Amino acid sequence: MSVNRISSALSDSDRTEVMELIAQINQKLLFLIDVGPEERRGMAKLGARNREFTQKVLEIATQTPDFLPRSFDLEEMRRDFELFEALQPMLLALTRLRELMDDTAVAAGDEAYRAALEVYRYAKANGNVAGLDDLIDEMGQRFAHQGSRGRSAAAEPASVG
Repeated sequence: MSVNRISSALSDSDRTEVMELIAQINQKLLFLIDVGPEERRGMAKLGARNREFTQKVLEIATQTPDFLPRSFDLEEMRRDFELFEALQPMLLALTRLRELMDDTAVAAGDEAYRAALEVYRYAKANGNVAGLDDLIDEMGQRFAHQGSRGRSAAAEPASVG
């Protein structure tokens, strides 16, 4: 078996608690909106340079608002920028958490699948002795419709010698 990178468990109570905490976060952020892909493509992104520009313009507009038309809502601009600033550290933390969760799930799935392949390989090699023929045939259905092109390095392993 390959290197075991993850050997942990998540109890039902911990899983429930995490889901409740996620629900609490959602309740605190009820103002979050869902933007479609087309609309998102048309939106300006506030990277470092655009953020700096926006902050500077907001400072100038706040110090000398007389040149702005009365219809311009400077307070709304300030609220939008402050919300952007407030969301950034949370977004970074959640992005990192999501990456860690995804990496862990992929690693756990990979390890479980590779272990399953190893068990299958052992069962094929020793099936007659253990009386596992029917189970081996059932497990082998996973690979029945895979041509040589469809097999990856983790696909059905060669028999154990």
